[in-house]
Amino acid sequence: MGDFANRVFGVVRSIPRGKVATYGQVGRLIGAPRAARYVGYALHANPEPGTDPGGIPCHRVVFKDGRMATGFAFGGPDEQRKMLAAEGVAFDDEGRVLMDQYQWDGRPENGDDDAPIGPPADFDWEAELAERPRA
Repeated sequence: MGDFANRVFGVVRSIPRGKVATYGQVGRLIGAPRAARYVGYALHANPEPGTDPGGIPCHRVVFKDGRMATGFAFGGPDEQRKMLAAEGVAFDDEGRVLMDQYQWDGRPENGDDDAPIGPPADFDWEAELAERPRA
């Protein structure tokens, strides 16, 4: 996999059991705030899905409104929900994750406050977020 995908996988491995992150949140944490769709593409190619040690628990990544992947991304249309429910994640009446309770704050689970929880300090947010001319 390439550098982008490897950075995505590194963040997703950090999401604790019973918490979720959004595609956009993962993008921001790797220094690619406009790359939510590409985060999804990387996770679709996840070489080690699951919660086993060394696995990449991509089922913990959801849309910003708490919706989950549609179709058969996890082996069936309800598998992602089942996986999250098994970790204690709760849902609203429309089947969305209760984001105010279960969204990960981006901090490492081990309590290492010195660990990076975002892009490098020298990341140029102004340049990244600047309006770009359309082709």
